[in-house]
Amino acid sequence: MAILDTVSSDLREAMRGGEKQRVGALRLVLSELQRAAKEGNDDELAVLKRERKRRQEAARAYREGGREDLAAGEEYEAELIASYLPAELTDEELRGIVQRAVRDSGAESVKDMGRAMGAAMAAVAGRAEGGRVSGLVRAELGG
Repeated sequence: MAILDTVSSDLREAMRGGEKQRVGALRLVLSELQRAAKEGNDDELAVLKRERKRRQEAARAYREGGREDLAAGEEYEAELIASYLPAELTDEELRGIVQRAVRDSGAESVKDMGRAMGAAMAAVAGRAEGGRVSGLVRAELGG
């Protein structure tokens, strides 16, 4: 089942259950997924990651501005969006993937980082942020 279908189904359930905050958050997510599909972007995971990041940044900004109530709402939405994303890789799993990617790509130094990163990111398939992967690849290459 596509993420769009899952979100639609969850939205209907939340509406039946009278969960106002959840309904609002799911409507926003559904709207973004539909807009991306209409524009020809079929990468639902990228849309969800982008929206989660927006919510996290907004929560941080609200918290810095002393608006805990708004920050809590944004964090709730970020957590809801994260529930539709694949589980993040543990550090140990990610380290193993990076080691294999470096070995398989033939990368030997930091100059070969692009080649190793390409292989690692393909293997990670969106289950870890690029910054985490980059740090481990750099460490593996001795940089």
